[in-house]
Amino acid sequence: MRRACFAIAALICAFAAWADDTMTGIFNERIKSLQVQVDGYEYAPPVIVLGTPDQLTFSFDHLSDDRQYLRYELVHCNADWQPSGLADVEFLDGFNLGDIDEYDFSQMTTVHYVHYQLTIPNAQVAPKISGNYLLKIFPENDPDDVWLQCRFMVSEETAPISASATTRTDIDFNREHQQLSIVVDTEKTGIQDPFNDLIVKVQQNGRWDNEVTLRQPLRMTNRSVSVYEHMQPLIFKAGNEYRRIETVSITNPTMGVELVEYHHPYYHSVLYTDGERASQPYYYDQTQHGRFKVREYNSTQSDIEADYTVVHFTLDAPEMPDAMIFIDGDFTQRRFDPESLMTYNRATGLYERSMLLKQGAYNYQYLVVPNGSSVGSATQIEGDKHQTGNEYTIRAYTRLPGERYDRLIGVNTIYTDM
Repeated sequence: MRRACFAIAALICAFAAWADDTMTGIFNERIKSLQVQVDGYEYAPPVIVLGTPDQLTFSFDHLSDDRQYLRYELVHCNADWQPSGLADVEFLDGFNLGDIDEYDFSQMTTVHYVHYQLTIPNAQVAPKISGNYLLKIFPENDPDDVWLQCRFMVSEETAPISASATTRTDIDFNREHQQLSIVVDTEKTGIQDPFNDLIVKVQQNGRWDNEVTLRQPLRMTNRSVSVYEHMQPLIFKAGNEYRRIETVSITNPTMGVELVEYHHPYYHSVLYTDGERASQPYYYDQTQHGRFKVREYNSTQSDIEADYTVVHFTLDAPEMPDAMIFIDGDFTQRRFDPESLMTYNRATGLYERSMLLKQGAYNYQYLVVPNGSSVGSATQIEGDKHQTGNEYTIRAYTRLPGERYDRLIGVNTIYTDM
């Protein structure tokens, strides 16, 4: 009993250590299916360009029969996602308190919900400077009760970024890693000293836990071109293609689903048991790098006609007492928390996790996080295959002398196809 209590206490401490007050997340158990999409590019990173018609759509469901009166506000953040401290009038056109008035009720579903959407910029508010932004959504009568929040970015696109990836890395050749080379042209940004005034961040497949920050380039060319190459932080473990499942039907099993059953009050989708892939040969599969798409196979309005089903994940892997295993993907908001944590069942010899998900197509992978660490690894379960198709997003920030916030001056996303 004492050992179990100690383990629970350790888990609580670990989650507290990993917590980031600004990470995208859901804090109300009745909020589901949070998505942030660039209009016209549903699988793109959540970045829009300042001064263009670009828009972001934020959507989510509230499991309820009745509409809730919800509001939102925006927080401007620096490159490290800490609030910049700017007054609302300094970073927004309009009032920083808006109503979410676009909603619709679910139709013909066993689980009743209200589907909400919010578009930014809109007629009431628009970002007027670049940088990182945090959207917070809360009930009209209780602004301190944040139900969910989302990260997104607004770029000036004044610093063109080019990048390439190779499996011929500084530590191995066509084995377990991919290495990036990056070039940032700051000629139009006003930067005079890139070694002190330029910050570059690199993200792999939308993950925040293993994001890399580069404070100085390796070298300069033409006084305005910063080159980042042959640098240890730009060597990433290759990982493996994301796993895929489809729960588009509640009457018949589809991709990755072994059995569909109804036990009041939910449908249940029992997935085939996953196994480790680290020792298996690489198998190509085109994925969306951890994203998901809501879809009911027989509907033209999946946003409100797709039902919810309890999805049962099982993983056949030896118990890891010195580490925890999490499900990684946009549907878990890329967070290492109790909702995404796999639990080892000694009776079955399997890791298990069940969660209520909207019908659709999902990408996911299993990440192992050693006790005391905040960085996940695909190595032990998924394996690291140099051929893996990965998405790398590079962001460049600057704060010139006298400026009070970090400007986002350029963003580029590349895809490896080794």
